[in-house]
Amino acid sequence: QVQLVESGGGLVLAGGSLRRCCAASGGTFSAYAMGWFCQAPGKERDSVAAIHWTGGRTYYADSVKGRFTFSRDNAENTVYLQMNSLKPEDTAVYYCAAHPKQYSGHYYLRADEYDYWGQGTQVTVSS
Repeated sequence: QVQLVESGGGLVLAGGSLRRCCAASGGTFSAYAMGWFCQAPGKERDSVAAIHWTGGRTYYADSVKGRFTFSRDNAENTVYLQMNSLKPEDTAVYYCAAHPKQYSGHYYLRADEYDYWGQGTQVTVSS
């Protein structure tokens, strides 16, 4: 059973930066594709970024391309989401997630494809 613990959210001014961290325990973290999702009030949980288990392939939603960077440190069992040039429309609860299939050749973009979730952390960007 994989457990994910997130940190690094909070309140930031527009144009500022945050680094989200998601630390894993249990399971074989280095074998899992990972994802970051965001959910604003009244909206569905949407993919922000995804990463292959090797860290060699990544996906970014169009809204965050060039501003967010998804990385992983398999030795530390941690993934990171570096969020730069933040905008008020980035305000949401952000979740990290781990896909259940080990050593998959893919990364995954749908929330229903993930079995393991972090607790979610609010990110608020004020203008």
